[in-house]
Parts: sequence; C-alpha cells; structure tokens
Amino acid sequence: MKQKQLSEADIRAAFTSSARSVFRTLFQSGPATRPQLGSTLGLSRPTLSSSIAELFAAGYVEKIGEVQGPLGRKAAMYRLGPGAGHVVAIDAGSTHVRTRVATLDRRLLHHRVYRLSSNQRHLGAEISQAVAEEVEATLALTEPGWGKLRALGIALPSRVVADNAARAATGQENLFSHFTPPDGVPLLLENNVNCAALAEQSHGVAQGLEDFAYIQIGLKIGMGVVLGGRLIRGRSGAAGEIGHLPFPWGPGLRPQNAGLEDYVGAEALMQRTRAAWPQDAGAAPADAATLFALAGEGHAAALAQVKRHAEDIGAIVSACVGVIDPGIVVLGGGIGDNAIMLPYVRETVDRLSYPTEIHASSLGVDATVLGIEKIAADHACELLVGK
Repeated sequence: MKQKQLSEADIRAAFTSSARSVFRTLFQSGPATRPQLGSTLGLSRPTLSSSIAELFAAGYVEKIGEVQGPLGRKAAMYRLGPGAGHVVAIDAGSTHVRTRVATLDRRLLHHRVYRLSSNQRHLGAEISQAVAEEVEATLALTEPGWGKLRALGIALPSRVVADNAARAATGQENLFSHFTPPDGVPLLLENNVNCAALAEQSHGVAQGLEDFAYIQIGLKIGMGVVLGGRLIRGRSGAAGEIGHLPFPWGPGLRPQNAGLEDYVGAEALMQRTRAAWPQDAGAAPADAATLFALAGEGHAAALAQVKRHAEDIGAIVSACVGVIDPGIVVLGGGIGDNAIMLPYVRETVDRLSYPTEIHASSLGVDATVLGIEKIAADHACELLVGK
C-alpha cells in the first residue's frame, strides 16, 4: 500500500516543543552553533539533535558551516533554511515606495526603491498602482532558493484598523483601487510611523526599550508610541496622529483640521524659507535637502531657517512629552533625523517640558520598511511554529 505523503501543515503540527524553540531562537537571533543553541535553550545533546533533525527534514533549518571551538572541536553552525520561506515588505510612502524581500531571519534577498511622480499627502491611486507594480515585479523575480512566500506586509501613510465598519474613514481601502493581493498569502497592513517605531525598538536606537516615542517629520508628521513594551494604536488607530493636534492655538485664532501638519511639513518649511530668504544671500534653496546642506556649511540664512524649524519641532515634541512622558524620543523622517536640528530640538524640550532624551533615528529612510518586514516575519514565524 502506498504511504500517504504528509503535507507541510501535518509536518508542522508534529514538531516537538523543543524543535519549535530551536526555530524561534534562530529566527530571533540568527545563525548559531549546536553548543550555543543547547546553552540558550537548556536542551540536552540528544534532544537538541532530534530537534534539529525535525527541522532539517522540513527544510526549516540548514547547516552553513562549522566553527572552531575553544578546545579544538568544530561545532556545526545552523540558520533558517529555504523551507522556512521569505517575506515581502513594502513601505508605501508619500514620496517613495520601498520594497524589501528577506528571509524570516532578516537576510536581504532583494530590494528596490521607486520614486513617485509627485508628493502624495494621502493614500491614493498613484500609491496603489505603484504597490501593484512592485508586488508583481517581486513575484516575477522570485527564485526557488527563497522558498515559499509566507507573508506580505505593507506600511501605509494612513490610519489602519481591522474593523470593517471603520475602514472607510481611515482611507486604507484606497490601497486596493489598483492593487489586488496575491491569493493564499497573508496580508499585513500597518501605519507607516508605527512600523518605524517597531524597527527602532527591534534594531535601532530604541533597541530593547519598553517606553519611547518615535516622531516622524517629513512631508507629513506622525508619532509611534511604545509604552510598557507595547505599540499603542488607540481605539480607532489614531494614537500618535499628532498632525491633528490643535493648531494654531492662541487668542483670536481658530485651530484648523490638520493645521499643524500643514504648518510643519516639508512643503510649508520651504515656502517660509523662500519668503524669508534675504536678497543678498544668494538663490533660495529649491528643497529641504539643499536647505540643510547649506546650513551644514554654515550659511547664515539657511541656519536661521533650520533653527526656527527645529524650535517648532521641539514644541511639538514637548506637547507629546507632556501627554505620554516616554523618557526617550527618537526623531525620524526626511527632516526629523537631521543632525543639525538636534541641539535646538533638545534645547526647546528642556525649556518647555520634562527631562527627555532626544535621539536621531539610526535607521533613516529604511525605518518604515524594516518595521513592516518585522511584522510580516513575526506573523510568518507564528504561522510556522505557533506563538
């Protein structure tokens, strides 16, 4: 009688708890030797050997070489294998669409950056079309050695909620005007600034921190909040939407919807810069990158505009500190992580609020795509070996 071939789901269901622990350790920490795995997990040699054999048979781990031990013995080195598969992560941003393809243990397989034809303040048709093209191109170049696509994660410049009834108000459904998700692949959606915050927590300047805030300043503004080790989304996915803080606010002034984002965004910064640029200071900079480059060279007019903008950002940070007291704030985005502004932001926060560490992002423009990659990989890991 012909023996029935086990499905991948059957094989996964039969994994022992120790095999699952070995997989999670390699997923979280990367390549490790047998002695390292045994020490970390407290497994005996026979248990570790059988656990690795289970995973090896499924293609979930592979041996990548040997390392010399302190006593002259060689130890086999293992990492996740092709059978574990890969994930696709996309940052559907306001100016660029960034794509990363990676193994579950974050080895880069492919990346690409697509520049949108114009700045997109809202998630619309052009972003949807770009995402559709990037996903199609990525699926077309998939190589056998990458294994199965386990999850597709997309970071969006909008609120993201799971409740079907509330989605229309967020704008997240605009993603699907031109984009149709591939069949059979889990789709994970998250707000772009939340993704950046998660990336900073996993392998950025906020690594391992339980409490911090990530504030993005670029074409748009936003905040990702991590308190007690958890990302705070809020009831309607609007936690951290600091672009909706009341602005302007003062005697005789009426706050406008999203007025703060309109005021502090990159486009408004350049409008103010051009309006205030002295006639004897040479040509006004065409964009924020040129403005900051001039400021870095000591150009007085450019430095004055950067300082003023940094003080405005410091006021925003101070408002956030007064609400959540995160202790540490990471500044990111196309403008926020510029080192020239950091001293002025710190001075303003020290003057207006509580003692708070202010740091520039260490991940730069890749923060968001790395964050959604982590979300997709975490989901894939849970799919394969459980929580």
